[in-house]
Amino acid sequence: MNFTENITRLRTMRGWSEYKLSVQSGIPQSTISSWYRKGACPSVASLEAVCKAFGITVAQFYGEDSMLTDEQKQLLDAFSCMAAEQRQALLTLVATFKQE
Repeated sequence: MNFTENITRLRTMRGWSEYKLSVQSGIPQSTISSWYRKGACPSVASLEAVCKAFGITVAQFYGEDSMLTDEQKQLLDAFSCMAAEQRQALLTLVATFKQE
């Protein structure tokens, strides 16, 4: 999967437009559009900003987290799509399942 395919997949999962990604990442929408239209490669700083906006690491962006099971990947994908309050609520719930 290439860069723009990953961007599209992650945007679609969240229901984000290119504009929403632009707002969340601080990258101009024209830059994001050029990645699609011209096949331009983003700078490392842009890639990091995109990943931060999505709440994932660069390794997760490129699927290099191969030590995870499919179920764990599914959980991480769902978690990264949640709002901050939802993440905190889930973490609080999960903490109740821990055995001491």
